[in-house]
Amino acid sequence: MLRSTLLFLLFWSSTAVFAEETLPICHGYSCVAQVDIRYSRGQLGDVRRQLFSAVDAADERKMLAEVIGQLYRWAGQQSDVRNDRGGNYADGHAPGKMDCIDHSTSTTRLLGLLEKRGYLRWHRVLAPEPRYLLGLVASHWSAVIEEITENNDAGDMARFVVDSWFVDNGEPAVILPLADWKKGAGPDV
Repeated sequence: MLRSTLLFLLFWSSTAVFAEETLPICHGYSCVAQVDIRYSRGQLGDVRRQLFSAVDAADERKMLAEVIGQLYRWAGQQSDVRNDRGGNYADGHAPGKMDCIDHSTSTTRLLGLLEKRGYLRWHRVLAPEPRYLLGLVASHWSAVIEEITENNDAGDMARFVVDSWFVDNGEPAVILPLADWKKGAGPDV
């Protein structure tokens, strides 16, 4: 009985790691529309191998930038989000355009998928964060990750934005220290 239970648990855990996933991706500004995107076992296996090649937290962030871009590229093969361009104005009236709410929500979901599957070894996913215009109005949002250290009292120094809003669909996300991003760092789009 114990052996069969262990075999079942081993099989179940391995299928969870290698199963395909479907995830909603927001578009249309403020997440007014969502499209279910299916990521195949092969695609997720590629992502897993890429992330597992990271040798430390800094390397994992570099890999994450690429992986998030790839996940959006695959989403673009299945939906109009392929038309999304960096910022809010370059995509005009194209269907599938995304604002920072769409990106911060969807990127957080993508990061959560990676975290749930055990693909992140040096980071954990946090809630999206705003940055404020003149300290008053939330002018931009981004997904956020936190580096896992023995002493996570470093505050913003160990936190980073994963901001896919700055780039065209499928390009690597911009990853910056949260504190710098809150001061306005990032590409000018």
